[in-house]
Amino acid sequence: MQAWLCENPVGVEALQWKELPTPQPKAGEVLVEIKAASLNFPDLLIVQNKYQHKPALPFVPGSEYAGVIAAVGEGVTQLKVGQSVACLSGTGGFATHTVAPAALCLPLPPGFPHEDAAAFIMIYATAHHALVDRGQVKPGETVLVLGAAGGVGTSAIQVAKVIGARVIAAASTDDKCELCKTIGADATINYSRENLRDALKALTDGKGPDVVYDPVGGDLAEPALRSIAWRGRYLIIGFASGTIPALPLNLPLLKGASLVGVFWGSFSRHEPKANAAMLAELARWYGEGRIKPVIDRVMPMAELPAAFAHMGSRTVKGKLVLVN
Repeated sequence: MQAWLCENPVGVEALQWKELPTPQPKAGEVLVEIKAASLNFPDLLIVQNKYQHKPALPFVPGSEYAGVIAAVGEGVTQLKVGQSVACLSGTGGFATHTVAPAALCLPLPPGFPHEDAAAFIMIYATAHHALVDRGQVKPGETVLVLGAAGGVGTSAIQVAKVIGARVIAAASTDDKCELCKTIGADATINYSRENLRDALKALTDGKGPDVVYDPVGGDLAEPALRSIAWRGRYLIIGFASGTIPALPLNLPLLKGASLVGVFWGSFSRHEPKANAAMLAELARWYGEGRIKPVIDRVMPMAELPAAFAHMGSRTVKGKLVLVN
């Protein structure tokens, strides 16, 4: 097998495409022949030694991928050789093969392309867990999505529309705002040239959004929180801007609002049955054509460094996918 190996986590430039022995699955594991893998922000952090999970060296990065099961380990009965699966195991995806825990593999229904499946679990599980479980979004409520043209943003727009919410998508360029409209956003805000608070006031008749979905953090967080509606829910998804904001706690007090932490990874570990039911619902929505990953471009696996550079340019709309 071949893989991008991280022997020294000092950045993307240290990754090397190497020939490695093909591993064999142990009890409870499967060997996956990888057809496609997607880039996620944690994939960059982990090769820079900045992510909360620090795997033992050397390791193969790539948290999310899809492919075909090539072998199964002892005790694995729910999966079989030749079956297509998607998996989010944290590492191993930027390769031609990897061994993964069978419990982390999502069987793919017929007609689910590997490119879409590789870009599916992390963003849609995060969006569903945030909006349905943690945010308790109801039909007719208004959801503000920050960083709306990225992977987690585009998935949030689609999930919110399935629920029946009105969606205001906020992004940094007119091109990104236009993309958001094509996947269901009811209104958009270009926050590089519009004042976020003024725009929200105009779009909600002064009421503000009922729910703020924030994977960005940074300078947008406080004006978004100041704009939130009475009894609003501020969903803390992540900090793609690189800055964790310090928010004045009098703001949720005055609005009767809630600051709600969203960490799908912990949810999946603490509540595996609820997580499995959620993933099954998301797969059904995909089959019904109600959600579909936005893929910016598909690149060869051998071009991983170029893909990371493109992700760092902040011009990506949706997800980047690498294929073997």
